[in-house]
Amino acid sequence: MATHTDVLAALDAETDALLDALARITPTEYRRATRCAPWDVAALAVHTVGALDRVVAVLEAAPPPPGARTGAAGYYRPDVRFSAEVDADRVESAMAAAERADPALIAAAGARLRARLRPLLRAAPGDRMVRTRHGDAMTLTDFLVTRVLEILVHGLDLADALGRRPWATGPGVELVGGLFAETADRSALEGTGLTGLAFVRAATGRALPGQAGRSALAGTGVRDLALG
Repeated sequence: MATHTDVLAALDAETDALLDALARITPTEYRRATRCAPWDVAALAVHTVGALDRVVAVLEAAPPPPGARTGAAGYYRPDVRFSAEVDADRVESAMAAAERADPALIAAAGARLRARLRPLLRAAPGDRMVRTRHGDAMTLTDFLVTRVLEILVHGLDLADALGRRPWATGPGVELVGGLFAETADRSALEGTGLTGLAFVRAATGRALPGQAGRSALAGTGVRDLALG
């Protein structure tokens, strides 16, 4: 299981890679379609940068009272958070923000969030409890795992839409892959030959044409998370 230090390192690496990539996107590229329809690149970029804003929000809020807690995998359970109503609000808010924003400023907004967030994270212990917008009580470490997953998988969506080589980082791939593979039969998983980014693509349903997809993992015990 990843330590809090490991998770912070993965979040730093994925955030830096994302913001560097966003800064290089042209205004025309920002209007390209993505697999996350109806979002274009601009709307998906807004949504992905928003994963950082969620961390600021939970750290600035009071911790939840003692009680049941949710792990990183439990955060992706298929309940009301993926209902049609919640999905519609998620989609529309990102599209509206992207229409109002100068695409060139999206990366700059992310950089400001990163600068604001880093001292907050360095001051907060990993076992600090937070309350997510879905009502889950989680340790900060577990919540940050979900942020790495969001930034990494949507980074794949953005890179694919732009026709660019993925900028996913080693620490991010290891952390996200580990979350999916934690429940797997190791021998069965090794038999698929899927490792690293290829495994993450298959596990998250982001395999490209000609690549092994989720079906290649059938019977391995790899987690099937509701990613929306």
